[in-house]
Amino acid sequence: MEHDLYDLAILGCGPAGLSAAINATIRNKKVVVIGSEVCSPPMHKAQKIDNYLGLPDISGSELLDKFMQHAGQRGIEIINNKATSINEWEGLFNILVGEEIIASRTIVIATGVPYRPTLPREEHFLGKGLGYCATCDGPIYKGKDVIIIGHSTEAEGEANFMAEICKQVYYLPLYKAIENLDPSIIILNGKPAGIVGEEFVLGLQLKDGSTIDTEGLFILGGETAPDRLIPGLEIKNNHIAVNRQQETNLPGIYAAGDCTGGPYQVAKSVGEGQVAGLNASKYASRHRG
Repeated sequence: MEHDLYDLAILGCGPAGLSAAINATIRNKKVVVIGSEVCSPPMHKAQKIDNYLGLPDISGSELLDKFMQHAGQRGIEIINNKATSINEWEGLFNILVGEEIIASRTIVIATGVPYRPTLPREEHFLGKGLGYCATCDGPIYKGKDVIIIGHSTEAEGEANFMAEICKQVYYLPLYKAIENLDPSIIILNGKPAGIVGEEFVLGLQLKDGSTIDTEGLFILGGETAPDRLIPGLEIKNNHIAVNRQQETNLPGIYAAGDCTGGPYQVAKSVGEGQVAGLNASKYASRHRG
């Protein structure tokens, strides 16, 4: 990973994100794409796409391969990780990715379908015993019991960190194979049903009716709601609000693809990604020091 300033940081490596990246690099902008190991899982699983102009009867995985090849030819840097927090400072956006900070003049959000909460009332309990970054909030729970719900193996590292400072860590995996967990961590079986408590988190209820008491609950490795990642971002009907320039309500932040609303189709995502990439490039040019 390069430790310098980017013109565009693009969140998501599906069709909208790659389209934005390609159009920005054509305009000589320095671009980084931050995305999961499998870009656009819904597209990757599509058996056939009939409506992408010029490429009839192509499978989703084949079309995605072509997009990735195009990005590779342009030398676009793709980081297979997730942004966990973003803050703006003196006209630049600082993005925490793993343990690295990436600075960029603009951001294009292309994270796909809207965030779906893991549990009911997540928003109510956020900051009241519930969090989405264990390494960020860990010191608060030193010597206490915590539960971690892991959507993928990337949550295991944070669970191991918490095991070093907490009294007891419980781990509930929502994926098939655990890879590397501290032996002191208690693994829970079953599915989460709801959060116990009124004002603050007191425990986690499982679908079998059992309850585990806890002082802290973390949900890790899943989707991240854009407005949680970027406070103040306007959301309408569970989608990011944009104008025809793909501008959000926050200067320097653009959005494209499924995260802005339907129709959830590749052609729409590619078109919006192009518009976002072009306008973010113009913004970056205007704000170069």
